[in-house]
Amino acid sequence: MVIGGGLAGLLSAHVLADHAQQVTLIERDRFPDRGRASEQEQEQGQEQERAEERDGEPAGERAAGQAWAQDRPGVPQGRHPHILLESGQQAIESLLPGFIAQLAAAGSPRVGLPADMVQWQERWFARLPATQSIFTGSRAQLEQLVRDRVCANPAIRLVDATDVVGLTGDAERVRGVQLRARGHGTRRELAADLVVDASGRGSHADRWLTGIGAEPPRVERLDTGLAYASRLYRDTRGELTRDGAPAGQEGGRRTDALAYYVFPSPTHPNGGGILPVEGGRHLAILFGLRGDEPPTDEEEFTRYAATRLPHPFIHDWLTHAEPLSPIHGFRNTANVRRRYDRPGRRPAGFLAVGDALCTFNPIYGQGMAVAAMTAVALRDALADPRRTPTTLRVQRALLDASRQAWEISAGADKTMPGAVGDSVMARTPLVQRPANWYLRRVQAYYATEPAAAAAFRSVLDLSSPFTALFTPKVARAVLLRPAPPAPTEPPLHRSSPSDAQ
Repeated sequence: MVIGGGLAGLLSAHVLADHAQQVTLIERDRFPDRGRASEQEQEQGQEQERAEERDGEPAGERAAGQAWAQDRPGVPQGRHPHILLESGQQAIESLLPGFIAQLAAAGSPRVGLPADMVQWQERWFARLPATQSIFTGSRAQLEQLVRDRVCANPAIRLVDATDVVGLTGDAERVRGVQLRARGHGTRRELAADLVVDASGRGSHADRWLTGIGAEPPRVERLDTGLAYASRLYRDTRGELTRDGAPAGQEGGRRTDALAYYVFPSPTHPNGGGILPVEGGRHLAILFGLRGDEPPTDEEEFTRYAATRLPHPFIHDWLTHAEPLSPIHGFRNTANVRRRYDRPGRRPAGFLAVGDALCTFNPIYGQGMAVAAMTAVALRDALADPRRTPTTLRVQRALLDASRQAWEISAGADKTMPGAVGDSVMARTPLVQRPANWYLRRVQAYYATEPAAAAAFRSVLDLSSPFTALFTPKVARAVLLRPAPPAPTEPPLHRSSPSDAQ
């Protein structure tokens, strides 16, 4: 049994279907049909969002204005930009062969990095030839495509509009769940040999485990207080599209980029970006830390882009674009890791995956990739002929699949002003300081030096381990040569081939 019908839950159900006669997938939301919701459904969704706001929770994540794929309240930050890293693409493709071609055919934009993006992070990045690519289509579209593939399997039974309110069993073993249909008070029990918690960032597993006499996991948390606000637009000038006359020609686009991005840093904690989604639309997003959150008022949103960002290029785009949705905010961005791998009185037959296990500051774009990588880890752990897949052994494999993403996200966030939580004040061991000096040097070269840029990006993408930064090619580049100068203005055009030599 899998609790949660998001990406992590769907892919976990797909894996488990190879090991069980039936997998039941339980989701608290009612899954949307294809196409635009009816007026009654939209009104019901809006009323639910208002109720959630009154309760102090983030409003439901229905993607305003989307006719191509309808979002649902249970999708984390569904109205905001999502990216699928190359590591996530590889993971999903290994589980659902042909999926990436299907995603591209559905219109999800593919952005090559760094070639297709104008990026600033304390300096402008040279737009060198792409070594990685990301898909930037909506979360709703990707999830719908995965759901269609996974739920076509007759071994997977979908139960939606149903809440899990507890577990059955005891501290030795979980034997099922307690269910309640949404809108009804009657509880019922459903037995299961294995229960997988894929209910996301807001998991109630602590309460469920306590309810059967078990011990909840220790929770690690690191929070910068980052908040963001997003809005859907149409690019009326065709500035960030592949259509129209080429950049540089009369009447052509002023840039050959497909996306803009200003990444926050400890010295410049505000940021923002413009990313393409399906249907020729774009999502604009603005970031700010605790006490300086981006506003959701229309005039103030645009003014925030003008006053908080280091260059007016995003503000200029916003002033010419056509708004297609309201502005939506989101503040629940802490890094949270539940240590089911640590000793404790916990039952067999219960696993946590996806955001219910480890969730990251969404600004790093790791969530969907890690959800897919965790599903691959589940597949491999269950199929390993050398080891019996005990609950603890499998849970440790799942946590290992998210370890690099955690070290990147939490490691970067602990340097941000105002960060609170575990490891913020942790001291760096003496033996680690030379390696940290070297990594800072790699990061300094990352914006403009091709070898350092390719290696560093592959690590951030989770495609390569940290050891990729210590290869002879990268070491020679960052230790024996000066860093190429960074552009002094937004690089509206790709770097020439000679710049990549």
